[in-house]
This record gives sequence, structure tokens and C-alpha cells, in this order.
Amino acid sequence: MIRFGEDVKGYNIPVLNEREIRAAAGIMFLATFISWMLILFEGNFVPIKYVLTIFFSDFIIRVFINPKYSPILIIGRLFVSNQNPEYVGAKQKKFAWYIGLVLSATMFVLMVIINTYSYITGVVCLICLILMFFETAFGICLGCKIYKIFNKEKIQYCPGEVCDVKAKQAIQKIAISQVWVIIFFVALLLSISLLFHQSFREKPANLFELYPAKKLIKTSLSILNIVTVNTKILFYTSVTHCYLQ
Repeated sequence: MIRFGEDVKGYNIPVLNEREIRAAAGIMFLATFISWMLILFEGNFVPIKYVLTIFFSDFIIRVFINPKYSPILIIGRLFVSNQNPEYVGAKQKKFAWYIGLVLSATMFVLMVIINTYSYITGVVCLICLILMFFETAFGICLGCKIYKIFNKEKIQYCPGEVCDVKAKQAIQKIAISQVWVIIFFVALLLSISLLFHQSFREKPANLFELYPAKKLIKTSLSILNIVTVNTKILFYTSVTHCYLQ
């Protein structure tokens, strides 16, 4: 019962399913992000305390008992149970989850037990969000990359086979034209931010206060009527044209 990783035929070391790990990271990211937004905009610290308690308990189960019995990983498995598993080495994941355990323990002590908040909790929370976002969005385990730096042994079965040296295929390479697209896009965003900075800062008005419901419905019906009439004219013109042909 107490072990780390699963024995799968064809793999000479214990492995884990990367798909359910990414799903679990997505669940954790969403819960943490929502809790963080509630703190920033409403000053509500209650959700984050529940989230931290759950995450800290979950990491203890993953690292010291067995990832197989991690509640969040089990939920992740439910979501991706119909997908083909992607096996990754358990060693590097254990190291990455030790990092998660230390971060969640720090947050748990400071925010749940001592009941405090500071720049320390803010920075630690941001680091957690970055780690989970990279895992979820890009399939990049930053903790595994740190493990690779400190471990001289060859790492096997990394997510996306990034540990194996291989030439990039044409579809993976970034062309100069694509680089220019990014530069142009950034320049466009900067231009828009300079031109519309003041209007973006204005608070939106209530639609139904600005345009009463009756007036809004009347305007919508008028637009719909114009579109319908133009569509009918276009249809009858096309039919007539086909008939004359």
C-alpha cells in the first residue's frame, strides 16, 4: 500500500500517468486562483484556508503514502479515464511534489495555523500558481527540471519525452515570420494601451440603465427586421437571376 509509482509492463522503473497529474494540477490551479481572486477583490480569506488544508493533506498522501490514494489525483483520473495514459518516471515527480509539499506546508502554517498574511504568503502562492499553470497548460514540470539539474543519473520517461535528445520536426520549429508576428502583436497591444488607456479605465455603465429594456428590445427588433428584409431581397434576387439564366 505504501509505495510511489506503479509497475507497468514495458517500463523498467515505477511510473505515473501524466494525464491524470495534469488534470489534478488543473483542478488545484483553478481552486487556488479563485481563492486568490477572492482575497484580492473581496478580502475573503476563508476559501484559501480550505484549499490549503486540502492541498497540504493531499501532498502528504502523495509523497508519504501512495499517489494512488491522493483524492485530487483520483478526481483527475475520473476526468481523463477515457484517454490513453502517458507514462512518466515516478522519481522526478516525487521530487517535484516534495517542492509542492514544502510550499503548501509553508502556506498552511502561516495562513491556517498562525492565521496571518504577508508578502511571503503572496509570493509563495504566486510560485504555486506558476508551477501548476506550467504543468496544466504546457505539460512542463518545472520541479522535474530542477531535479534534472541536481541529479546526475539519466532521467527516464519525462513528460513529452523532453529528456530524450532528438531533432525537432518542422512543425515544432519557429520561423522568422512567426517571430515578427509576435513583435507586431506586442507593438499593437502597446499602441492600443496608450491610445485607449483612459477609456479602458472608465467603469462600464449598466446596459439597462443606459438603454432601457423596452428601447433595447425595440432597437433589436428593428435591426432583426432590417436583416430579415435584406435577406429576403437577396434570396429573391438570386432566385430570379437563376431563373433568367
